[in-house]
Parts: sequence; C-alpha cells; structure tokens
Amino acid sequence: MTPKRFKVGIVGLQPGRSWASKAHIPALRALSESFEIAGVANTSLASAQKAIAGAELSSQAFADVKEMLASPEIDIVAITVKVPHHFKLTTAALEAGKHVYCEWPLGNGLSEALEIADLARDRGLLGVVGTQAQLAPEIQYVKTLLAEGFVGEVLSTSLVARGGGWGGVIQTEEMMKNSAYVLDRANGATMLTIPVGHALAAIRSLFGGIAEVSAIMATRQPRTLIIETGETLPMTAADQVLVSGILSGGAPISMHYRGGVARDGDGLFWEINGTKGDIRITGFSGHIQMVQLSVEGIQDGEKAFRSLDIPNSYRSGWPTHPEPANVARVYAMMAQDLTNGTHSAPSFEDAIAVHRIIEAIEEAAVSGRRVVV
Repeated sequence: MTPKRFKVGIVGLQPGRSWASKAHIPALRALSESFEIAGVANTSLASAQKAIAGAELSSQAFADVKEMLASPEIDIVAITVKVPHHFKLTTAALEAGKHVYCEWPLGNGLSEALEIADLARDRGLLGVVGTQAQLAPEIQYVKTLLAEGFVGEVLSTSLVARGGGWGGVIQTEEMMKNSAYVLDRANGATMLTIPVGHALAAIRSLFGGIAEVSAIMATRQPRTLIIETGETLPMTAADQVLVSGILSGGAPISMHYRGGVARDGDGLFWEINGTKGDIRITGFSGHIQMVQLSVEGIQDGEKAFRSLDIPNSYRSGWPTHPEPANVARVYAMMAQDLTNGTHSAPSFEDAIAVHRIIEAIEEAAVSGRRVVV
C-alpha cells in the first residue's frame, strides 16, 4: 500500500531569507515520499505568487490564509511567521480542521500556548511544535550515551552560551528590520524564549524536565547600535539570562545565556557531569537547534576528553545542513504520528512544558525567589 503524502500549506514564505525558505522547504523536499508542498499563503496573492516563483515551487498561491484554510487540498498548515501572529493563525487552522506544525514559541506566553493546545486536543488534531534541537543527531546520541550509562548517575549539568542576537550591535540597516522585532520583549521572540527555549526543550529530552528554578535576567545594553548608519534602537529584551535549578531527577542545573556572538567562535559550552564520566557539547552558538554541534567525553581512568563521533546512522538520509535536517526530523515524526496514530513528534503539550519553565524563570527573576515549575 502506498503511504499517504500529506499536503502542506506554508504561511510565511520569503525566498532566500525566511525560516520557511531556509529550513522548511528543503526539509519537505527531502521527505517527498511523505509530503507535498501544496500551497503558500502570505499577506497577498501577489506575495504568495512571488514566493512560489522564487522558491521554484509548483504549489498553489492563495490570496490569504483564510482561503488556504478553506481548501480541501491542505492537510497540514505550517506556521512560520513571527510569534505575535502564532495564536491567531494556529487557532484559525485548528478551527478549520487542519493539523498544524507551528514554529516555536507556540504562543506569545503560556496563556496563549495553553489555549492553542486545548483547542487542538478538543478538535482531535495533531499539533506539532518546532523545538527541533532535541532531535539534532548529537543530542540524540548523547541521550543514548546517558541511557547506556556513559556518565553513570548524572550529578549536575552546566550550560554557558551566546544568544547570537541581543548583543548591542547590528551590522547593517537591512538586519535592523528583523532585529527591532526581537529586541522588544513584548513580541515574545527574546533570547529567553528563542535560544534558551530551544535549549530547554533539549534539556527536557535528555533529563526529563526541570523541577524548580532561580533566575536573574538583565538588560545590560538597553540600546543597540546599527553600525552602518550610526543609529540606535531600544532593547527591552534581556541580554543576560542566568538560571539555576534542580532537574526532575534531583541533579542541579545551571545556565547562562549572554547576548551577542562569541568573539572566538565558541558560543556553546555544555557539560554533563556524572559519577563515572563527563560529556561536553560544544558549538559556535547557543542556538543549538540550528548549528553544528560537537560531542566529547571522558570516563574514569582517562586523562583527557576525547571526541565522541556520531554514528552515521544518526545522520544518513537527512539534509547535511543542521537547519533543514533537524526540521526534517520533526516532519518525519509528524508523518509517522499521522499515519500510525502515535505521539513521537514534539507536541503542543511538550511546548506547554517549556512555556511553563520559561514563565517560572521570569517569575523567579522578578521575585528573587526560587520557583517550582
């Protein structure tokens, strides 16, 4: 029996620069046996037509999202627009009876995310969230190593990383257009919600969750310089996020995300310490959902960390670049879930769990008290 090809309608495609263009399109093309890119909806028919031509698709261009949601040719709606639009678009898609792949964060805060997840559950529809860091081959391999006892009992884990943005400097006026959006914490696309949020999803995958947190958040650079023009933009999002807490299994955890890019190109240092060994995960950025990671380990009796090469089975058959590869892994799980009635892909319920941790971090930072998640 030939497997069903699910027809995907993408909201928010801009060839050459949008996340849909860089990650979703190549991911879906790599999974052509399971998916067909059937439609695109932007702010206008002309915009959708231009996007389809620029991405060299044969999909249908819709005049708007409402028209796409009414089409029986669409099975899944991929929401790849900015966070403030997630709630309206995702709820509309669910109300139209469509399954949804929504980029992370699911909503602009926990309250929106809860309402979205409740609607998906009530309608009996599959809701998948793009927290793909947990599916990166390096993270999956570390998960296997932990299960096999490489470090023994986990004693603690510490993560220090750079957020990439939120660093006080923007190179060009063109970059400013997107930066103004992420610098304003009201938009819900901050260093806490984006790179820290993706890291929290990976942490949950490896350790089962976080039980309680203490936190400090600060905006040390309240204005951001646009080098090309000399102008500055206000920044209300935190450029320093420090979290300490207890994993659900009892081990301590510490995280420190700093705004900006690492000067030496080493923007991620994550160590897992155990009774029998340690594991290090490194990369050039704290956006672990979209960068190439490296894994090293050391066990009792050894004097230096050694590279832990990822077996080919974790990477073969997927796109080579981490961005589309990790997104493709989410889509592949989504296809399995829709076909078999399983629940393997990162779900709206998983998103709620991460949103709860983020809300606890925000509460702890404001109150100065330890907060139970």
